[in-house]
Amino acid sequence: MNTARNIITKQLNEFEQHFSEAVKSRVSLLDRIMKYIVKRKGKQLRPMFVLLSAKLGGDINEQTYRAASLVELLHTATLVHDDVVDDTDERRGFFSLNALWKNKIAVLVGDYLLSKGLLLAINNKDFKVLQILSNTVRQMSEGELLQLEKSRKLNLDETIYYEIIKGKTASLLASCCAAGASTTFNEEATIEKMRLFGEKTGMAFQIKDDLFDYGTTNVGKPTGNDIKEKKLTLPLIYTLNNCDTIVKKNIIYIIKNNNTKKEKVAYVIEQVKKAGGIDYATKKMFEFRDEALQILHEFPPSEVRDALEELVRYTTDRNY
Repeated sequence: MNTARNIITKQLNEFEQHFSEAVKSRVSLLDRIMKYIVKRKGKQLRPMFVLLSAKLGGDINEQTYRAASLVELLHTATLVHDDVVDDTDERRGFFSLNALWKNKIAVLVGDYLLSKGLLLAINNKDFKVLQILSNTVRQMSEGELLQLEKSRKLNLDETIYYEIIKGKTASLLASCCAAGASTTFNEEATIEKMRLFGEKTGMAFQIKDDLFDYGTTNVGKPTGNDIKEKKLTLPLIYTLNNCDTIVKKNIIYIIKNNNTKKEKVAYVIEQVKKAGGIDYATKKMFEFRDEALQILHEFPPSEVRDALEELVRYTTDRNY
């Protein structure tokens, strides 16, 4: 991501100041928690997509910084709530908020972050950005609930899987690109094109996350974690639809009844590899990546376009 970072180093620093300002509170407890959140920022992929999508159409401006802050506020709120729902004690190698301050405070902090984001947009009359992000909240919630509904039956086809990840993951990256573009582009068709570019990138991003569950690289969660949580990811869906009846019954039984037993999870991983689930998911991931790049290449060549291409390729080439 060196090219991308070099192009917008100054703007990323400016964004961090905007974000720190956006989360300030008059409540000392909240301020302590916000400082904890700000210090443990991740790779900043989403703000980078916002800033570069805007820069593709013109100069980054105050509205762009607000759009990036709104995206990060929304994203952080969902992560805080996810940790409560999943009863997770760690996030990116650090204690989660619910581990340090318990569930009640963590839920309220998530609500606070969401409200700060909405007010940031409303107070500055950034209604287009607000519309984009509000739609994203709906899609993310629908995606998560659809996954919960379908995972109970362990009967998921590929079409439903794509619908789930389009909502729960890809919609946020899509909104990053659309929100950023809306601050410098005037044409609705161009903003929609950038939204679709982000969506395709997000689909590839999520499939890459699915593949980590079957690898040996340390990515911050144990191998087989999705299996233990009964999440039907693309490699597993392909395997269930392409293995013999006995293996299918064994896999389903393990996911339902023995998903915490290390040797049983290892059996499922081995069957996924034997059935070609890893290769199939990898192929689909690259298809989504290439579709994103095809959309991007409809824009004239520039260093900003190159930086966005680098980010897209990073989503599929990353090791964590």
